[in-house]
Amino acid sequence: MREEEARNVIVGPVVTEKATVLQEKANQFTFRVHPRANKIQVRQAAHKLFNVTILDVRVIRVRGKERRIGRSHGFRPSWKKAILTVKAGEKIELK
Repeated sequence: MREEEARNVIVGPVVTEKATVLQEKANQFTFRVHPRANKIQVRQAAHKLFNVTILDVRVIRVRGKERRIGRSHGFRPSWKKAILTVKAGEKIELK
């Protein structure tokens, strides 16, 4: 997998309170990934971009929430996130 392909698979980090707690306590990092990416592609992309050993990959589909403005309403787009468990002693530097 080339680096540009890896950047298309991993869209960016998810920075929330829960993701920060997972990062500190369990050495797990949360990323927003391409909706059609599977676990194997996410693992290869993370290894290529961050040069760390990935022990486990969990993938979750996040449904879009309803959004209302006055009488009109719609939905935010659905997206996919991946939680990566990294080998103890290794770390992913988020920019």
